[in-house]
Amino acid sequence: MPEGDTVFRAARMLDAALAGGTVTRFDLRVPQLATMDLTGETVHSVVPRGKHLLARIGSWTLHSHLKMEGEWHLYRPGERWRAPAFRARAIVATTDAEAVGFDLAELALVPTDRESELVGYLGPDPLSDAWNLDEAARRVGADSRAIHVAVLDQRNVAGFGNVYANEMLFVRGIHPETPGTDVDARGVLEVGTRMIRANRDRVERTFTGVDRRGERMWVYGRERRPCRRCGTPILSGSLGADPTRERNVFWCPRCQT
Repeated sequence: MPEGDTVFRAARMLDAALAGGTVTRFDLRVPQLATMDLTGETVHSVVPRGKHLLARIGSWTLHSHLKMEGEWHLYRPGERWRAPAFRARAIVATTDAEAVGFDLAELALVPTDRESELVGYLGPDPLSDAWNLDEAARRVGADSRAIHVAVLDQRNVAGFGNVYANEMLFVRGIHPETPGTDVDARGVLEVGTRMIRANRDRVERTFTGVDRRGERMWVYGRERRPCRRCGTPILSGSLGADPTRERNVFWCPRCQT
């Protein structure tokens, strides 16, 4: 599931392959952008911003969001793609590499000096060099909605998704419905920051510290299974800012009070 750590790895991979190169093929397969062509421009960098990926090419920024299904692949020139062509939404190639974005939920191209129009609303990003824990804690701690919802609001803090929200709250012993104003927001975000920074370099995320299949999660996806700390069956439900944005939540009724 793409969250901030997934986007961070994708940006790092694309930046290493494309930055400094000259675009030899540029193809955006969405109607509103199909006529745009940056062939001949230089790829300056590819950077993450929360769950958003920004490829700076010439004086333009190509913005993409993976949502649930999107992914970027990297190929050698002429190499066969590992996904069907009809799923490709963006192709950026240089002499040495070809990057293909499949099933991208959002795609935009704007002048780089207007990049903030796309991502300026985001809160502090724990994987950014400009990470501001105090500001993120202020935003989350001022949110009177359920803490699970407050953590997922990218305006409060950028990069955490549903898996992280569930695991962070378990480790801190906080019920997901507790109002953000009643929670030690700084403590929650400190845990989340340690988790996401540790996982950004791993092939498989682990929150328990055990890197074995079926043992990497404390509560996420473990409904009715025994809590790893106390043995109480894990409960599940759903929470969201509105009915269209509800997410599955998991918690231990004994450890998270």
